[in-house]
Amino acid sequence: MATKKGVMNVLKKIMDPEINISIADLGLIYGVDVKDSNVKIKMTLTTPHCPMGGMITEDVKNHVKKLKGVKNVEIEVVFDPPWSPERLSKKAKKKLGF
Repeated sequence: MATKKGVMNVLKKIMDPEINISIADLGLIYGVDVKDSNVKIKMTLTTPHCPMGGMITEDVKNHVKKLKGVKNVEIEVVFDPPWSPERLSKKAKKKLGF
């Protein structure tokens, strides 16, 4: 059965294609909920008009579906609260020079 921790471990391996930092380290993940075989992910993008948004959300869905016990992945992309550099992990801040 999938767990929140397991889902987060997968999300830490999905890289933003433009800057090669994980979407988890970028602070794009606002929440993960796992119930039975269903996973709901609330996430954002760095901007509402991110040209890679569709690709990123498809990567999330495809990678999380590979977890044992996951049958359905629902992704909700939100922009409230808006993303800001304060959401970056220490690792991402160091890599980006913050």
